[in-house]
Amino acid sequence: MDDLGVAVVIEDDADVRNLLEGVLTQAGFEVHTADDGRSGVEVVRSKQASVVTLDIGLPDIDGFEVLRRIRTFSNAYVVMLTGRTEEPDLLSALNTGADDYIAKPFRPRELRARVAAMMRRPRQEANGLRPSPAAWGQAAAPAAWGQAAAPAAAPAESGILQHNGLRLNHRTRTVEVRGEPLGLTRSEFDLLHVLLKGGGAVCTRADLVRAVRGEFYDHDTYISEADERAVEVHVGNLRRKLKEDQLAPRWLQTVRGVGYRLAPRRPDDA
Repeated sequence: MDDLGVAVVIEDDADVRNLLEGVLTQAGFEVHTADDGRSGVEVVRSKQASVVTLDIGLPDIDGFEVLRRIRTFSNAYVVMLTGRTEEPDLLSALNTGADDYIAKPFRPRELRARVAAMMRRPRQEANGLRPSPAAWGQAAAPAAWGQAAAPAAAPAESGILQHNGLRLNHRTRTVEVRGEPLGLTRSEFDLLHVLLKGGGAVCTRADLVRAVRGEFYDHDTYISEADERAVEVHVGNLRRKLKEDQLAPRWLQTVRGVGYRLAPRRPDDA
């Protein structure tokens, strides 16, 4: 199997640490471990990790503080491991810079699927590593899950979608609103891209979980309430960055009890 780079496991529970080390080693990573937060930060720094699994409940400093420190020098993919799935914890993890989270207990196959979905997304690597998606047996890009054949947001040119003054370039993974750049996380970008491609078709929360997680999350995969809550957090963050008017949204409409859809096109923004 291809060498996927360096993975660091930061986990104080020896059994969980050994399980994570085995799963990632089998997947093709060079794996290093740490049993507390401070030493974990140094291992990530010294080994130039491309992937980090990070427990929230560590004996010295909590996982949120570890993540904040890692983000000062590394753009590694980070998966938070937690037994807590309440919305404030999810919000803290995602806002601090986590790429994903997974609740304990977890299945090894699910962990591999989550890491694979993250690594498939384009990004600028802090350490120059860009692991090959082929090593995970994946397709090139996620589909717009569960969407009807509806006109997409107006494409100005290949790879670009425009709607009500918003312009998304999928090739460069950039977004502008009336010419001003908008900084989005990978998950926020992927959700917005799917909704724009849907052209007004309703996307359920489960559809959007699959869009973020990738093809490993097919229609037979169980999607938890925590997964759906994480999507709600991403959508909430996206709305705040877009400065959406809750009473008259320009881009993202809530379909109560179902999910989300693209707001109608406004003639003044055509």
